[in-house]
Amino acid sequence: MNVLVVGPHPDDQELGMGGTIARLASQGHRVVLLDMTDGEPTPYGSPEIRAREAAEAARILGVHRIGLDLPNRRVEASIAARHLVAGVIRTERIEMIFVPHPDDAHPDHRAVTRIVEDSRFDAKLTRIDLPGEPCHPKWLFHYWCTHLRTVPQPSFLIETGAFAERKQAAIMAYRSQFIDHPGNRGVPEWIAAADRYFGSRIGALAAEPFFAREPIGLTGLEGLVR
Repeated sequence: MNVLVVGPHPDDQELGMGGTIARLASQGHRVVLLDMTDGEPTPYGSPEIRAREAAEAARILGVHRIGLDLPNRRVEASIAARHLVAGVIRTERIEMIFVPHPDDAHPDHRAVTRIVEDSRFDAKLTRIDLPGEPCHPKWLFHYWCTHLRTVPQPSFLIETGAFAERKQAAIMAYRSQFIDHPGNRGVPEWIAAADRYFGSRIGALAAEPFFAREPIGLTGLEGLVR
């Protein structure tokens, strides 16, 4: 399956669902990380530094990464941005999309989620000036990537215990954000603590929460965590 994981900034995908990304890649799915911005400026980063860090994180997770270079801190839910993402969906033949949870204090996060949700519709249109062929991903899920200190009830959890170390390694690849930046040095541990908490809800070492607005269909009970 071709899976698209969209992040407003490099590191959002790793923080929110790095374990699931690694799990999907290990299962043979083709996972594409789409960075909507380069995440800069930040106190200890630069576009060149963030690009190197993002590439290393993708290598650790075993996935492909592309970027759109929208302006950080000024992302707007415009038709132009929507069509850029729709073009990615079509050319990459995406079947499943993950985007940040829509409730967030960061304007870029809210805007990106709206852009991607709308681009999913535009990607299926015919007689439109977009690259690739019409494509309509059947599934769109939200991952927990938020600046709000709220924890809504997840629709489902994905077990990630076997991939916890790889997720942490991918996060720590962003040295400018989580090692050089004193204010962010505690972030990797509280992400790990959250994963352990969600894992405890299903009897696992770690898990990541996801949210669905549409019904999820099952063909059986084999995939349920025992």
